Amino acid sequence: MTQPGTVYIVGAGPGSLDYLTVRGYTLLQRAECLVYDALLDEALLALLPEGCDRINVGKRGGQPSTAQTDINQLLVKLALEGRQVVRLKSGDPFIFGRTAAEVQALREAGCPVEVVPGVSSALAAPLLAGIPLTDPVWSHGFGVFTAHDLDLLDWPTLARLRTLVLLMGSRHLEEIVHRLRQNGCRGDMPVAIIRWGGHPQQQVWEGSLLTICQATRGETLSPCVTVFGEVVRLRPYLASGKQPTQDSKSKIQHSGESPGAVHCFVNAPYASHHPITPLPLTQKTILITRAAEQSSAFADLLITQGATVIDLPALEMRSPSSWAGLDEVIAALPTFSWLILSSANAVNFFVDRLLEQGKDLRALSSLKIAVVGRKTAAVLRQRGLVPDFIPPDFVADSLVGHFPEAVAGQRLLFPRVESGGREVLVQEFTAAGAEVVEVAAYESGCPEFADPNALTALKSGNVDVITFASSKTVVHTAQLLEQGLGADWREVLKGVAIASIGPKTSDSCRELLGRVDIEPAEYTLDGLTEAIVTWASALSA
Repeated sequence: MTQPGTVYIVGAGPGSLDYLTVRGYTLLQRAECLVYDALLDEALLALLPEGCDRINVGKRGGQPSTAQTDINQLLVKLALEGRQVVRLKSGDPFIFGRTAAEVQALREAGCPVEVVPGVSSALAAPLLAGIPLTDPVWSHGFGVFTAHDLDLLDWPTLARLRTLVLLMGSRHLEEIVHRLRQNGCRGDMPVAIIRWGGHPQQQVWEGSLLTICQATRGETLSPCVTVFGEVVRLRPYLASGKQPTQDSKSKIQHSGESPGAVHCFVNAPYASHHPITPLPLTQKTILITRAAEQSSAFADLLITQGATVIDLPALEMRSPSSWAGLDEVIAALPTFSWLILSSANAVNFFVDRLLEQGKDLRALSSLKIAVVGRKTAAVLRQRGLVPDFIPPDFVADSLVGHFPEAVAGQRLLFPRVESGGREVLVQEFTAAGAEVVEVAAYESGCPEFADPNALTALKSGNVDVITFASSKTVVHTAQLLEQGLGADWREVLKGVAIASIGPKTSDSCRELLGRVDIEPAEYTLDGLTEAIVTWASALSA
């Protein structure tokens, strides 16, 4: 008899990958089957291993959802099949969820179950909007309730709370305001509504009990968290970095603003890593088209600046069609003067093959090494080698013009991509009198399909910038988007800024995409990141 698999009921937090627990992250990477509610960050699904089944059971207010009894039965069925199941729920599983019913059903069936906590949106959304739920002067505590059924709530008690947080209240806002007013709350009580808390599309409306309904009329508020209380008044101080004094708190508390005052912060900034001071790329979603194994370093640069990053791998790094050429030159290394490496891929594939041939780095002792770009130099150093020459402009074109010695009569080894590489190095070194032996060290091809998470983000208009680090990524991205989005794929890019790492890549962008919006002065990933930050700052100025 098959042993039941374990069901892990995991809290996804407010929905963004940034706020998933380490335990949840680990379990998603190991899942054999995912049963999930409506999620707000497709990056969570990108953590799943290949072959993991995905079952969407809905659970969004006001929309069709799978019945809870059906979800219970589904979890039991999957566990009894011996599968490791992740049941992914928004927020924290035990806060306004039906986790108890799922746990009970699994235990009655003899299935192992583990509940993994998550960050509740009741806590995260106010924090990320710059609203503290407690304050030494204005709030010694707070209450959190669901407004799904207003008749279940004790409104006289709620009206006496210094700070009240309501979830699922967007459809009943007018009635909530009416009941609070009816039970003694002042009309100028501050109110903040935070929609899509902790996401690039976060929106915040501020007002009072008298004004908030009018301020949000016609707006789609779900999913939202609503905060009632004087702590809402602290948001402008915290957002600006000012520290309100005890005196200023007292003045605001006793005098209040005009009951008619309304503040609406549509797409108001929030910080991915700090709730008060937004980073330069906060609220910007950036699509990276580098190969999957190359994207992490660039993603880290962008995330450090506050960006949300989505991968659309447009390159796959592969072995060349034959190793014969590379093996032949490795056997003849002492006959060469210089080793020319123009990319991190060339470094890794060349060194890996050298070691597979039973040699070590001593085999390179008679060669000098020239590389293009700081990244290539950094990868070379990681492999235990130090470059003898790096051109100042970080592009292949400048390698020949700045080469440190005459190359006439010298033999240069140039391991490179098998197809699609540029010929400028070979042509210019040959014209200068060198013998250039170019050999295929690796191949870069187009993936079979575009990442579905990236396509969804583009179709929904959630991408601000798409980045290209080589001409090949431009060509392959065009192919993938046409395949995934159809003949009108260029229409999807109309509202997306196109960022190119350098002139040659920019030429490809103009040819295939019609424009380039961002190009750095320094043709590196650091330079590209800086250029995107400058672009974003100019937009917000």
